[in-house]
Amino acid sequence: DAIDHEMVTREEAINVGAVILAPGYQSYQAELSEEYGFGRYPNVITALQFERLLSASGPTLGHVLRISDNKTPQRIAFLQCIGSRDQDHDYCSAVCCMYATKEATIAKEHSPELDVHVFMMDMRAFSKGYWSYFKRAKERYGVQYHRCRVSELQEDPQTHDLILQFADEHGVTQSERFDLVVLSVGMEISESVRDLGNRLGIELDEYGFCQTAQFNPLETNRAGIYAVGPFREPKDIPESVVEASGAAAASAAQLTSSRWKLTRKPEHPDELDVAKEPPRIGVFVCHCGSNIGGFLDVPKVSEYAKGLPDVVHSEHSLYACSQDSIKLITQRVQEHNLNRVVVASCSPLTHGPLFQDSLRQAGLNPYLCEMANIRNQCSWVHSDDWEVATQKAMDLVRMAVARAALLSPQPTLDVLVEHSALVVGGGAAGMTAAIAIADQGFPVHLVEKEPELGGNLRFVFTKPPSNKAKWPPDNPQMILQRLIDQVSNHPSIQMHLDSTVTRSSGFKGNFSSVIRSTNGDSITVSHGVSILATGGEEYRGPEYGYGTHPGIITQLQFEDLLEHKPSRIESLNSVVMIQCVGPAENYCSRICCNVALKNAICLKESNPKAEIVILYKDIRAYGFKEQLYQEARHRGILFSRYNEEHPPKVRQHNLGSDNTSLRVSAWDASLQSYLNVEPDLIVLSMPVVPQPETHQLASLFKVSIDADGFFSEAHIKLRPVDSATDGVFMAGMALYPKMLDETMIQAQA
Repeated sequence: DAIDHEMVTREEAINVGAVILAPGYQSYQAELSEEYGFGRYPNVITALQFERLLSASGPTLGHVLRISDNKTPQRIAFLQCIGSRDQDHDYCSAVCCMYATKEATIAKEHSPELDVHVFMMDMRAFSKGYWSYFKRAKERYGVQYHRCRVSELQEDPQTHDLILQFADEHGVTQSERFDLVVLSVGMEISESVRDLGNRLGIELDEYGFCQTAQFNPLETNRAGIYAVGPFREPKDIPESVVEASGAAAASAAQLTSSRWKLTRKPEHPDELDVAKEPPRIGVFVCHCGSNIGGFLDVPKVSEYAKGLPDVVHSEHSLYACSQDSIKLITQRVQEHNLNRVVVASCSPLTHGPLFQDSLRQAGLNPYLCEMANIRNQCSWVHSDDWEVATQKAMDLVRMAVARAALLSPQPTLDVLVEHSALVVGGGAAGMTAAIAIADQGFPVHLVEKEPELGGNLRFVFTKPPSNKAKWPPDNPQMILQRLIDQVSNHPSIQMHLDSTVTRSSGFKGNFSSVIRSTNGDSITVSHGVSILATGGEEYRGPEYGYGTHPGIITQLQFEDLLEHKPSRIESLNSVVMIQCVGPAENYCSRICCNVALKNAICLKESNPKAEIVILYKDIRAYGFKEQLYQEARHRGILFSRYNEEHPPKVRQHNLGSDNTSLRVSAWDASLQSYLNVEPDLIVLSMPVVPQPETHQLASLFKVSIDADGFFSEAHIKLRPVDSATDGVFMAGMALYPKMLDETMIQAQA
């Protein structure tokens, strides 16, 4: 029914006020890398094919089998950077490290006895939760990681096993045999998408990715046409969702004068009066692919529900939240004359409205729906015990059915909405969010604790080499001044500088907050939404002797030297930069590697004779930042990788007369020996940490804090800028460290 074979080509002209381009990407064609045998060796597959093998709806129903003989593999190798970081694609595809880690973890969950190896150059676990996920794959699941790039593989024609030769971290050549090899293919732009860009007059780079404006990172060279997702730059799902929301905001600003002219309200059938009817309950149990079905007996739970009081229908489905399943629930309500529904699946916070709407389509009150969270509360927490997870799911379904029998229809009340916003934080995120809302015609109260706007952007001066067009921004201070001018001159934005929010109450659409200035004056403002954009700050801990010697500084302090003290920069002979300092040992601060690369190149441009050594664990130059990494190496900047067991050591040597020199000793994992340097300056790439008032604001606005102290999203992929409290949103480094263009896009979202 999905395809009409009689359909003919037709053209239709429509008038629009904005265009959003989200054409996506294509996977690198792995057969072009002939050395890996894809297309010739049956047991060499791509990561997307492996994803299908893992899927419960895939060709093998979720069982990982070899292509050559349908046998379960015992040893699997993932080869990273296939079609990325090479002579044909000098960018990082940004997602491959983490999707390989995810697939390796799921494979181990399916078959714990599997021996899984990942061959990589750097582990680019750069985003929120990525580093802990990577450590979990290693420590809990036993996935083994090797730092090398496999140059080729051979097949044993008798067994179809794959033989890999590689150099280990000690430089010794190893040869190992694997049953299955997975190629982690990167992202590229298809010819059809390039043609689309050319037909629309959109500026593309040499690879076909879309160029966007530095002042509006989503807008193309044609005003009113926006580009989102991997069409701009390789990226993961959360970033793509954020960009889509940001482009929607930018488009809405263009369309303000046309708002509501073409709006259609969703239509629902008249609500049936079932308040006095005896309960007739339908139970729908979800496999959630393998998220639930891989860890407990879903059919058994569904069968158990049939015997519960008042249950007249029970069934299970692969994905209860799919469009087809939602329609099926509506259909079953009508077929069996159900007046209560229980869905046993995942979190009601994220999926409850979907199932409530299915009831509305059937003519039932949406509050006659009850959910049992058998994913978070069963399969996730009892993943190692099938029987316990199954029994607990049955218990939760029984309780949900008992509660559903007591549910009664609840009326939905219309309340007036305050069409204004409160934005807390006057940095890049706060200003961008305020402008995005005000440009749509809504009043904004912008609160900043400092006497001036700008946040951390006030201290960012250096810009990358001019030939790196994809590296934003070209001039951070120019962007800062433009944002300040827009905010200051916007008639719909009311600024409250040198002020803080001391109290907030209410609910979405109807909040009331008290703003107090440092002089003691207070005002109460009403607003419909709250946006927390309080930013972060540079860590200033004592690691590596920071604070004990004037030659040990942070990257922000180094930026100040580069901008304001050229004579000091020209006098430097040797500089050492140290990555992953302090809290960055527990989470990746995302920006540190790229800021170090940018500042190192700026130093080389000002002082070509200076020797620069960057000590790192992984260079996380994701996306087009890889080009910056290549530029740094091209300019002679030295990179030395250390490991967690051998962190760098900084010593101070007294030369007399209050003169102290610095010495850095670092274990080089590649050379298997110590590297000793006596630098003029040690620059610590300090991570971003949450602002001190984050916990206070979290309590004030009833939002959650993650393990690292940043605000928590309602859902990393489905609701990446929402808090769990309706009507309260977050953006920028208050959520997690990020680059300036990423901050501005998230603020628009």
